[in-house]
Amino acid sequence: MPRHLGEVAESKREYWSKLIAEQEASGKAVGPFCRERGLGEATFYQWRKRLRASKTVRFAVLEAKGGTAELVAGLELVLSSGERLRIGKGVDAATLRMVLELVQG
Repeated sequence: MPRHLGEVAESKREYWSKLIAEQEASGKAVGPFCRERGLGEATFYQWRKRLRASKTVRFAVLEAKGGTAELVAGLELVLSSGERLRIGKGVDAATLRMVLELVQG
């Protein structure tokens, strides 16, 4: 039975995600790792770039109408690196904007 195109794409993503994680955990350089497994080095780099790009954090700063905005409740951002950024309640919009710009790089 033929698989849905989305399923095939997702299984490729999973396959390459596992390989990339395996290479990183091995401590081996990409070239030797790929040669040992019969993988194309260029393909490895393409998938690594694609998967990293899909994990990019993107932000949109929202402005409150008619005045200064203030965060009423606390906020926690989880970055793709696994690091957590906690922003307490009461932070003003200008400070939040500055922090988000720094995180975006």
